[in-house]
Amino acid sequence: MNYLKSALSKVNNISKATLSIYDEVETGDNNLWLISQELEAILNHKLKGLDLNGLALRTRSKVVKIEVCKALGYKVPKSFKKTQPRFSGQKFDTYVQKSNNLQVWNEDLDLSRRYVLIKVNENNFITKVKVVSGSDLAPLDTTGKLTQKYQAKLQNIENDFELVCENDTENITTLHTKSTINLQDRSPIDEPVLGEILSINEIYERLKPIIGQTFRNPGIDQERNRGAELHKLVCEALGYSNYHDNGQFPDIRHQLLEVKLQTAATIDLGLVSPNSETPLDMQKIENITIRHCDVRYVVFYGFIEKDIVKVTNLILTNGANFYTRFPKFEGKGLNKKIQISLPSNFFDD
Repeated sequence: MNYLKSALSKVNNISKATLSIYDEVETGDNNLWLISQELEAILNHKLKGLDLNGLALRTRSKVVKIEVCKALGYKVPKSFKKTQPRFSGQKFDTYVQKSNNLQVWNEDLDLSRRYVLIKVNENNFITKVKVVSGSDLAPLDTTGKLTQKYQAKLQNIENDFELVCENDTENITTLHTKSTINLQDRSPIDEPVLGEILSINEIYERLKPIIGQTFRNPGIDQERNRGAELHKLVCEALGYSNYHDNGQFPDIRHQLLEVKLQTAATIDLGLVSPNSETPLDMQKIENITIRHCDVRYVVFYGFIEKDIVKVTNLILTNGANFYTRFPKFEGKGLNKKIQISLPSNFFDD
């Protein structure tokens, strides 16, 4: 999908509609809502190379907000209201980053909000823009100070394979492909579209062969890399010719599938409560708004022996029924001042 092309079309629509940055746009609106990939594409196109040299921090922040307004087709307001988030119509905040230390003040990370992170080099030129959701930021905390909001417990593992619910949510059932689809020419991070969404039963059957497979353990403290190895197996089992992961929720966006690898009982869910009816940051499909509870969750259980991870069990459910199988732990609130050290390669392609 050409995200810049679709973004430019929506920017034109916004401009014609003479919207302000505070006018609410329905999440997923096919004409006005910029999904994160489009937002990232248009801001990179318009902001890269912008010179912020000699500007005080507050002035720099205001100049960036002005340029963001122009890039998205909005009129620049006479003054920027202290709304949360600042660009409330499109549900995002901007953060100008000269270092990789991200600070979010006086509020929790928000599941439904986007965070526009703008990289500035040592010469004060904008070099890259990344757009992520609150749920994608939470796992990047490596200090242990950021409390996971939602956790669940994996228990009563009795069968190699378990399908918790035989049906998808009503939203997804109406979008199933009616024929066998070849996914070799698709990417797992593509947008889901009508006619290419497998049913939960079909996903279940395609993923079964993963049970009993093994892969090399990248290290005791390498949970994310361990998950990536499983992610590769899932992509292959579903029928994709290549593995792709952009670190965003859900893992297999094209199939609305989140992948969890468990070698212990506690399932970390971050800011995403699987049964949430909050809309996902994606365009409507056939005028249907996709919600977090529509996402399918595959939970693999396995054990580590020496340098090998062996996958032994598979449990598949949809978000709406997640807690009927995995009891929820009550999480604590997040810190009021949140500091996240972004990975050194965070702004890399």
